[in-house]
Amino acid sequence: MSQETYPEVGELVIATVLRISDYGAYVKLDEYEDREGLIHISELSTTWVKNIRDHVREKQKTVLKVLRVNQEKGQVDLTLRRVTNPEKSQKLLQWKKDKKADTILKIAAENLKANESETIKIRNKIIEKYGSLYDAFEETAESGEKNLSKVGLNQKWIEALIEVINSRIKLEKVKVKNTIELASLNPNGIQDIKNVVTNAIKSKKSNNSLIRVYTIGAPKYCIEVSADNYPEAEKILAITVEDILTDLEKSGGTGRKLS
Repeated sequence: MSQETYPEVGELVIATVLRISDYGAYVKLDEYEDREGLIHISELSTTWVKNIRDHVREKQKTVLKVLRVNQEKGQVDLTLRRVTNPEKSQKLLQWKKDKKADTILKIAAENLKANESETIKIRNKIIEKYGSLYDAFEETAESGEKNLSKVGLNQKWIEALIEVINSRIKLEKVKVKNTIELASLNPNGIQDIKNVVTNAIKSKKSNNSLIRVYTIGAPKYCIEVSADNYPEAEKILAITVEDILTDLEKSGGTGRKLS
């Protein structure tokens, strides 16, 4: 929930439709203490509006843009027709992330039996350092407790937050790859290459990473690593490539990195 009473002109906001009138739709601004605003019928669509309910309906959540704010009269005028699809998608995604972050903090506080005052202090500390709760929690999911340690949280809060973060935020894997050239003139050269590659993959296998090796036209092969973050993926890739080249050379073959 925002600490501000009113949004700024031009700001994208999440709103819930409260009621429909002949001249527009009244909404509550979910991020601004449920303050009400109005979408005039002329701001619902770029085309002529015959039936307002063809564009919005009661209890519907939608993304709107702020046109005018009159604090003296307590009025907020909004537009739907001037919100682009990319703006809508981005705002909804950020809103969902913020809601998830609020839930994570709430659960951690409940597990610690922390009061509201303490929870607000923790929230403000994290936002002051990272700008948003979700950004902090996402970085923590990726890099561990050292991120929360930078905020100055005590260990009980760090442990409580990490437990909830790990169960609520699932990061997408990142991918990195190199192209290498492998060759062997030994009678069993093809088998030597296969053994070297297989052994390198087995030795680096973990629950958090995946290594794929495939030919892109012999003697060229692609080594692809999927991991939780780029530093980890690049480290595994570099070691894997080095092991393959070194072990193949020991068996009488040759190899080199192309990219």
